Amino acid sequence: MKISLNYTWLNIWRGIIIYSVGDTIAALILAEFSIYRLVGIMFVGGTFYALEIPNYFRWIDSQIAESRNLHDSVKRTMLAMLYFNPIWIARHLFFIHLFSGNWHQMSWALITVSLWAFVVNIPISLLANYLIQNKLSYHWRFFGSAVFSGLMAIYYAFSEVFFR
Repeated sequence: MKISLNYTWLNIWRGIIIYSVGDTIAALILAEFSIYRLVGIMFVGGTFYALEIPNYFRWIDSQIAESRNLHDSVKRTMLAMLYFNPIWIARHLFFIHLFSGNWHQMSWALITVSLWAFVVNIPISLLANYLIQNKLSYHWRFFGSAVFSGLMAIYYAFSEVFFR
């Protein structure tokens, strides 16, 4: 079985810009802005996220054909929710701390914060992931997901204040 990855300049630039804008807004609101954090999130958005997310969405497409049937729509949504899980959130918070130089805040507590952030956000995430997976064409899913994740980056930054 041959696996070909989708990693395009368009997705790289989308990841760099959208994720860094969302995180910068959060950092400014929390008075935690750092040029190192900005550059770090730009790097993560243009590498990890720009590579992983479009390819995961492509995998979803290969598993469940796009259809108007409710059962398939729910499966597509649940697979997206499975990807953006508490461990994904913890990794994102880990990156924030890493690039901010807050190494002392990197602990297993990030998992607890991420679990609460995920649970509290389920209604919004279900709706957003349903729309992204079932209403946007594959070509626009990473963009839609990145915009939603950029907004969620603000929420995740506040999650540490709310749930720690």
